[in-house]
Amino acid sequence: MQILSKKIAVFTGSRAEYGLLYWTMRGIQEHPSLDLQLIVSGMHLSSEFGNTVHEISQDGFQIDEKVEILLSSTSKVGVAKSIGVGVISFADTLTRLNPDCLVILGDRFEALAIAQTATVLGIPIAHIHGGELTEGLVDDAIRHSITKMAHLHFTSAEEYRKRVIQMGEDPSRVFNVGSPGVENIRRTKLLTRPQLEETLSFELGENPLLVTFHPVTLQRDGGLLELKNLLLALEELLPSHRVIFTHPNADAQGLFLASQIEAFVDSHPKETLLVKSLGQLRYLSLMNLACAVVGNSSSGLIEAPALGVPTINIGSRQSGRLRSKSVVDVSGSVSSIRSALSEAIADPSRKAARATENTFGAGTTAAQIVKVLESADFSMILQKRFFDLETG
Repeated sequence: MQILSKKIAVFTGSRAEYGLLYWTMRGIQEHPSLDLQLIVSGMHLSSEFGNTVHEISQDGFQIDEKVEILLSSTSKVGVAKSIGVGVISFADTLTRLNPDCLVILGDRFEALAIAQTATVLGIPIAHIHGGELTEGLVDDAIRHSITKMAHLHFTSAEEYRKRVIQMGEDPSRVFNVGSPGVENIRRTKLLTRPQLEETLSFELGENPLLVTFHPVTLQRDGGLLELKNLLLALEELLPSHRVIFTHPNADAQGLFLASQIEAFVDSHPKETLLVKSLGQLRYLSLMNLACAVVGNSSSGLIEAPALGVPTINIGSRQSGRLRSKSVVDVSGSVSSIRSALSEAIADPSRKAARATENTFGAGTTAAQIVKVLESADFSMILQKRFFDLETG
């Protein structure tokens, strides 16, 4: 008797999360008893964020559903309404695809929308990167909400696995598989400096800085003051260092922060560059060549240490995450950023960063996830019991 393949739907709504899902998607796609269904939404379908849906197709993935949910606004009201549009739209999408399981990574508002929908429709959820903390962001509440809606959990570190269990999840359903970002580094052949310069049409110089600054959604100004101070500190390093910026996320105030970066780059066209989407290959290649990673992205806390590159982490956006010794936290004042930049680009810091121990797995995340998905009985997984920790 022929055994039917399990239909595994994977959701992606942003460039960063797609890069982290890449090898898991490949593993599902190549597995003889799993059938990959791909749902693409959010920033992937927006010209303002680089139309990164094309990169997914170019990578050889068949996109089963493209779901437009973003309004042309990154105000808090606009983001809230986009969640509502997502719930309505994903209801039709998930009903058509009827997957056995939905894989979601992370903590963005698009992920919350599809997780809510899957929960109501009775579709099991597998969640990657749960148990982490980002105390400066609304994403923190979203991540934990998805954990409570999910049925399988794939964390990036043992501390995060314990936290998911602390939230009442059954330990037999919580797996520490390491970070997909570490696997990307292990399995990706990075570009050389000449290759990267050619794709960017930009000379990197000897000691470029990679800057990613996203909105800080629980701050009243969204991180605007911190960004302005960062730009003032970076200006002092020009033209000795070239600076490459990636575009902020489509969170509340994201487009406004992007306009500040655009104005800075326009004022320094020879020394700076803003790229809407580098893609995973160029991003990791540039990070590998950078003398430091600067900003408030989680990649500065996971991928940069794994590559042995110093990180300057600004403000509260990543408060609560595990940190390697190569990460320097600063308050966001001009003086603190200036001091950290001076330290990070010095030879001793760069040498110390190269000796940093990786705490996010051995780079085998995808195979571990696929193995669990292949063996799971999704017909019996929907009902959950609350796992109480022993006290006393």
